[in-house]
Amino acid sequence: MKAWFGIPFTLVVSVFALSACSSAPQTGTQVDAANAQTVAEVRIDGSSTVFPITDAIAQKFRQANPDAKVTVAVSGTGGGFKLFCAGQTDINNASRPISTEEMEACRSAGISYVEIPIAFDALSVVVNPQNTWATSLTVEELARIWEPNAEGIITRWNQVRPTFPDRPLTLYGPGTDSGTYDYFTDVIIGEKMDSRRDYIASEDDDVLVRGIESDPNALGYFGYAYYKAEGNKLKAVAIDSGRGPVAPSEQAVQLSQYQPLARPLFIYVSAGAVRRNPMLRPFVEFYMNHAAQTVAEVGYIPLPARAYQVGLGHLYRGKVGTAYDGVPQPNLTIAEVMQKQRQY
Repeated sequence: MKAWFGIPFTLVVSVFALSACSSAPQTGTQVDAANAQTVAEVRIDGSSTVFPITDAIAQKFRQANPDAKVTVAVSGTGGGFKLFCAGQTDINNASRPISTEEMEACRSAGISYVEIPIAFDALSVVVNPQNTWATSLTVEELARIWEPNAEGIITRWNQVRPTFPDRPLTLYGPGTDSGTYDYFTDVIIGEKMDSRRDYIASEDDDVLVRGIESDPNALGYFGYAYYKAEGNKLKAVAIDSGRGPVAPSEQAVQLSQYQPLARPLFIYVSAGAVRRNPMLRPFVEFYMNHAAQTVAEVGYIPLPARAYQVGLGHLYRGKVGTAYDGVPQPNLTIAEVMQKQRQY
């Protein structure tokens, strides 16, 4: 798994697989080339948080089907939706629901989409292992660190909590095209896209990982799988939202204890591309059939098996739209995401 996180930000991963256009569910791993009238490419972009899942699925798809093409790139959830709503990609990886602005952009361009939750993330606040003092932070302290008014003001650890040492505070976080940035600012600061700007920013989580690993004074945040992949090279900070500190873990997410930083992850599939591209439906079917195992292998929290079948049902019926009203929704549980899937 480690190799998935060492891929440079600008690299586009290309994999090859055969495909067919079929209206019936396919549960096998082979795509019937005899039914494919054209050789087509599945183009995927978006979230760096979701990238390891989709990239791993694409690699498995190549092993089963070595002859057609899938490209997986990273430009952040927001950057990916710009491409998706312009009709330039077939799938957008997203670490938050589609926003109202993105919904309007897709609507104006005539792009309809199938929204499929694929996993849960325990968005992780991390420090360098040499940091022996910040074992936990409250939501209020996180807001004090990251709010716009902290820019140029909160620059040392003892300003966060008087018992912390008088040492520089170096911040690492996602760039503004990242869905992780959108979600974190919304649930921690209270206003999406509202954050201090004097931090080391990147849509590439691997850049943030390397920075924090090399800086004893660092603090940053990104997806749980990137933290988990690094072992003892990073240290997670337990988050206290009023009920005591809770560290990120699969169990904490499943028990709805890691709030408000537990969140669903998504893929958005272009409904028009499903009709035009003979490889897209077989790829999404393969994705759903292998999602639970791959999500766990990568380091995120799988949804119940039923969730992936519901997602496939939406694809087969052409059920387009979103169940999330265009805004991040904190404190969602896995059960609530399942309920939203059934209702929308």
